Amino acid sequence: MNFPSEYHGKIVVIVSNVEKLDTTNAAELKTIFTVVNKSGNNKIVFNLEKTKYCDSSGLSAILVANRLCKDTNGAFVMYGLQPTVMKMVEIAQLNKVLQICTTKEEALSSLE
Repeated sequence: MNFPSEYHGKIVVIVSNVEKLDTTNAAELKTIFTVVNKSGNNKIVFNLEKTKYCDSSGLSAILVANRLCKDTNGAFVMYGLQPTVMKMVEIAQLNKVLQICTTKEEALSSLE
């Protein structure tokens, strides 16, 4: 499974098990974010520890999750960004829009 979910109370942690978040799997990720949000979960944590590359379609999926959460008065947090992924986020200036944490514990506590 590319993007398994784990529940921590009302917070859903979605784990990226892909090395490259790109056009081959971004649509699947968008669908997962949408299904999770539509089922009443508006606090999502996205774990990117295993992802070493992210292109614009991957960033687009992440932005979809952020918008879905905000539109339902929730929050979206990412953590575990590898240096190359963080660089892409910074180039796109999404670090000013997205909430980024270092650890899972920090991400979870920021939503509690």
